[in-house]
Amino acid sequence: MTEILVTDFVKGLLIFLRIIAVMFMAPVFSHNAVPNFAKMLLALALTYIIYFTIPGDVNYNPQDGIVLLAFMGFKEVLTGLIMGFVLTFIFHAVNFGGMLIGFDMGLSMAQAFDPNTEAESNVIGQILVMFAIVIFILINGHHYIVRGITASFKVIPLGFYTINESLFTLMTKYSASIFVVAVKIASPLMVSFFLVHLSAGIIARVIPSMNVFFVLFPLKLGLGFLLIIASLPVIVYLLKSIMYSYENKLYDLIKVMSY
Repeated sequence: MTEILVTDFVKGLLIFLRIIAVMFMAPVFSHNAVPNFAKMLLALALTYIIYFTIPGDVNYNPQDGIVLLAFMGFKEVLTGLIMGFVLTFIFHAVNFGGMLIGFDMGLSMAQAFDPNTEAESNVIGQILVMFAIVIFILINGHHYIVRGITASFKVIPLGFYTINESLFTLMTKYSASIFVVAVKIASPLMVSFFLVHLSAGIIARVIPSMNVFFVLFPLKLGLGFLLIIASLPVIVYLLKSIMYSYENKLYDLIKVMSY
């Protein structure tokens, strides 16, 4: 009877550790605006629901000792952190795209405090990240995080996780996509500012006495905000398509982690 109770407790503990690790890393849930107590309550509620959907007991015997239990718990935390970390790539890409836009607008030195990383970040990047979070919630992105967590328990057994070459390859591929997505987000403004700089160079050659840089800075600032507003439909469409694709990427990651 005691062994049954211990096994049930270990099963629930391992489920909770994987879920709470995702909560503290995944977008929206990991935001500082969400209290840690709320994350704990949500993780406990999901643990209670998922517990009854997993058939059988965890492969652990009380005689195995605390060291094995700690190792199994570490595996679950690592699994959850990797799953949550991959989902943050979207917002890192948005932030980097905003940094590229801010650099072209002349706002490379303007910084704002990022509550997620607890560091200074580009102003335009922060605006776009907040915008991306709103889109993520509107398309029910937080729902597919929960669905991904639930699916992971069906594919990756409790206490089972192996670091393999396929995982490193997939993580490298996903991390490289940050730069591709960032350029896609910033490309309309980057092309526009390239034409502005080209025109400024021609004007500087034609009228050498004109202080082009003095005129160019406020022009770039105003034009930048107008172009951001004009590009919002394109950015929204791009972000929605990328966020939808990341649900499949999360499932691909879960499959790779089960090998």
